Amino acid sequence: MQYAIEVEQVDKRFGALQAVDGVSLSIPSGTTFGLVGHNGAGKSTLFKMMLGIEPVSAGQIRIHGTPVRGTAFRWLRQRIGYLPENVALYDNLSGLDTLRFFARLKAADARQCPGLLEQVGLAHAMKRPVREYSKGMRQRLGFAQALLGQPELLFLDEPTNGLDPQAIHDFYDTLASLKRAGATIVLSSHLLAEIQPHLDSLVILANGRAVAQGSVDSLTAASDLPSRARLHARDADAARRIGQRLGDAGFPVIATTDNVLTISVARAHRTGLLPLLAESGPGLVDVEIHPPTLEDLYLRQRHAGGHA
Repeated sequence: MQYAIEVEQVDKRFGALQAVDGVSLSIPSGTTFGLVGHNGAGKSTLFKMMLGIEPVSAGQIRIHGTPVRGTAFRWLRQRIGYLPENVALYDNLSGLDTLRFFARLKAADARQCPGLLEQVGLAHAMKRPVREYSKGMRQRLGFAQALLGQPELLFLDEPTNGLDPQAIHDFYDTLASLKRAGATIVLSSHLLAEIQPHLDSLVILANGRAVAQGSVDSLTAASDLPSRARLHARDADAARRIGQRLGDAGFPVIATTDNVLTISVARAHRTGLLPLLAESGPGLVDVEIHPPTLEDLYLRQRHAGGHA
């Protein structure tokens, strides 16, 4: 397997503060990888070390086999796109002039700028000064600069911050197209439910350490997290009868709202639930099964990682 990024036992210290502590990970080429963690977990610091902005205190990072240092990496960095959580923009420049400015910094062809602004939905505002841009428009402009030069590797830190639902949909459509073209994408976001469908694998950081990594499915399986079932009853009497039957069978109800019962189902007991529901009669009108989510996994691993 070819790896776009290899991180080996990396530490980062700021005086007495250990921001990153012995992190190792490998990100296969052409995949979407998530960095998940609480504020101060080390996500942004790890981002900056992988980009060569911050030097490592110990360990090694390689991008496409090239160590993140020296002349060879400076050339490689032209094929990397980066959207920081808070992108710095010049308010007096137009959107088009801003993108042309970034193109010169990156030695990218400025002729692609109008097309990129159209791609991110800013064609109508490309000649307006950035000071007139909304927060979402500024974020889309930041995304456009990350796409300069058709990058093979994208680092995106809280990339949908300020975007409306349509812009978020368009953003992930663009990422899917880039991935199909062979790009590797590294995402960091607090919106776990939003990024979950788009990740091939992830690492959960807590207090500078990698406490879990792998695919969402493999990590939830290893953690033995329960699923949740929502059972819609016909009326209050039916809800009461179904809840009693479930409780007697070892499936206690954890919440009831408007004749909807919520139960927690351990992984080992999932196959026993459906036959029981089939015997519930006409009082049960609908069933929703919700497998463990990335948020469930994150909360479990964060607690296990000893967050202070």
